[in-house]
Amino acid sequence: MEPEQNPKQEQKVPLHQALTLYLHDIVYLLSAMMVVLLLVFRVVVVSGTSMNMTLLDGDYLLLLSNTFYQEPKYGDIIVVSKDSFDNGAAFVKRVIATEGQTVDIDFDNGIVYVDGLALQEDYINAPTTTRGGVQFPLVVEEGCVFALGDNRGISKDSRYTDIGLVDTREILGKAIFLMVPGTNRDQQKIDFERIGVIE
Repeated sequence: MEPEQNPKQEQKVPLHQALTLYLHDIVYLLSAMMVVLLLVFRVVVVSGTSMNMTLLDGDYLLLLSNTFYQEPKYGDIIVVSKDSFDNGAAFVKRVIATEGQTVDIDFDNGIVYVDGLALQEDYINAPTTTRGGVQFPLVVEEGCVFALGDNRGISKDSRYTDIGLVDTREILGKAIFLMVPGTNRDQQKIDFERIGVIE
């Protein structure tokens, strides 16, 4: 008569086999995370001072990718790539108006109007007194947005003919989080308190 086996007894898996199984699972997990990150998020670095003081040169931004960001709204900070500007290099601007809205700018007083209402732009670094060649008033075409930089004195944006209206298909994504702060050139220091959600 054979001795009765205890059902609770388990066969021991050799250490090298267990490590191989764990490594296999980790590789799959990391691969899945990479796919999600590539589809949902992007990381870009701000280059230049056209968004001062909201964003600074060298800021690392986390973007919600255009795969999931489909409906731009006023105030959204977007990253754009246009073939007609700087060989398609990515640049950062703020959405001021969306399709069907009328934009007008009083360059003498530096005031931007959307659908006849003056915008209260607490985020700008300088009034909108610089012309760029685009004629106003301007109706934003279907599938497009009108975007400006916050540092209006030096920003190349939708006021300029080589940028103009931004087709929503040219938007790489919406900036949602400042991951690593850049440097304020005037103060030459990094302000880590700026890290956080971008509004």
